[in-house]
Amino acid sequence: MQFQVTSIEFDLDCDAADEELTPQDEQDLYDDYIGTFWEADDGDDLVEEITAASGWCIKSIDYRHILN
Repeated sequence: MQFQVTSIEFDLDCDAADEELTPQDEQDLYDDYIGTFWEADDGDDLVEEITAASGWCIKSIDYRHILN
């Protein structure tokens, strides 16, 4: 299934974070994922795919399912 990310919140305060982001880096991170399209089996798989790609855990995500 194809999904489009409409809103996302990353866990940027996570204790496991190796780096601290500047405000501009944070904005760039969000800009990199809002509006993007992803292939995933379901919502949980979508979260796993984005977490793996970004390197950040996700606090919340909104998306829409794209019908073919």
